[in-house]
Amino acid sequence: MIFDNTLGQSCRNEVLRNPLADAAAPYGTAQAAILNDAAFDEARATISGWEGYAPTSLWPLNATAKDAGVAAIHYKDESTRFGLGSFKALGGAYAVDRLLKREGRPAAEITVCCATDGNHGRSVAWGARTFGAACVIFIHAGVSEARKAAIEAYGATVIRTPGNYDDSVRIAQEQAAGNGWFVVSDTSYPGYTEVPKDVMQGYEVMAAEALDALTEPPTHIFLQTGVGGMAAAVAAFAKRRFGADRPQIVLADPANSACWVESLRAGEPRAIHGDLDTLMAGLACGEVSLLAWEILRETADAVVSVEDADATALMRALARPENGGIVAGESAVAGLAAALATVAHDPARAALGLTKDSRILVFGTEGDTDAALYQEIVGQSGAQVIAAR
Repeated sequence: MIFDNTLGQSCRNEVLRNPLADAAAPYGTAQAAILNDAAFDEARATISGWEGYAPTSLWPLNATAKDAGVAAIHYKDESTRFGLGSFKALGGAYAVDRLLKREGRPAAEITVCCATDGNHGRSVAWGARTFGAACVIFIHAGVSEARKAAIEAYGATVIRTPGNYDDSVRIAQEQAAGNGWFVVSDTSYPGYTEVPKDVMQGYEVMAAEALDALTEPPTHIFLQTGVGGMAAAVAAFAKRRFGADRPQIVLADPANSACWVESLRAGEPRAIHGDLDTLMAGLACGEVSLLAWEILRETADAVVSVEDADATALMRALARPENGGIVAGESAVAGLAAALATVAHDPARAALGLTKDSRILVFGTEGDTDAALYQEIVGQSGAQVIAAR
């Protein structure tokens, strides 16, 4: 179903139900080999012991929910996570910690590396500095200079590569193989799955915080995609907690890099090629993570495409004092944009089972991680938004 919305200057959305979705299916052996309660317990115990750990805020968007005609919308605000500005702090740094422990030799002898759109690389660099390893980060042509500088601030060597994010992933793997480095990636591909499990397990800490803070469970969780690691982690955690009564899981895919739309349409992973030019830089990925696919092919109930103008409209809206003065970066609002677009369109609303009693949970996955771009879009700095609350 394709329809127009009025969030961002009459943008167009596509809603696609996942023909493979099975809400009643048990959490299977293959899924448990990726994400499970024992591994989550270890991740939570480790991460909660790090200096500066605190659960991030869960904001009730009461006025927005009233306008949307639903019972509740809650926004999990990851802009303050460990001072890194995004949920990625939970994944990359934890995976570095796990890798160094597995290697069992001095961290100073080890170099970790990864490709990034910005936030994951910052987390890996922070983890490497914290635990004493060297770090090399590969960024593609579309990553801003501000995000490059933010990674370098943690002592990493940053190398800019030609092409898009998926090209930089391959270059990072090739360079690691040639130099004896260890890849700490948030995406998985044939022959590389162990470390991304640790990354995703770290993300489950965010899911647990959100669900623990709610007095009633959500009926719908809208999750932005990228390669799908975060969405799969939240979906897997919700499925293990609620079983067949789990919330509906709706993915939000940037229209210009909609690899999840095309993969769910085809019933198998499908790549999107080209420059993947979207303002939502952290979601500019053309290939799904194989581990995420293993979980989301059955657990994702639907996917909604989101255009850049949807994101900018909601960044500005959330920044207003009457909406809580929330600092939301470009990649933070795709889930909320998908939710608000669908609830405002009766056929889409019906297709996703959204009613006046629906309780929606979204994850604001980053703050102003590119401060200059944020100010350009919103018209004020993140600090000014917070001061005006």
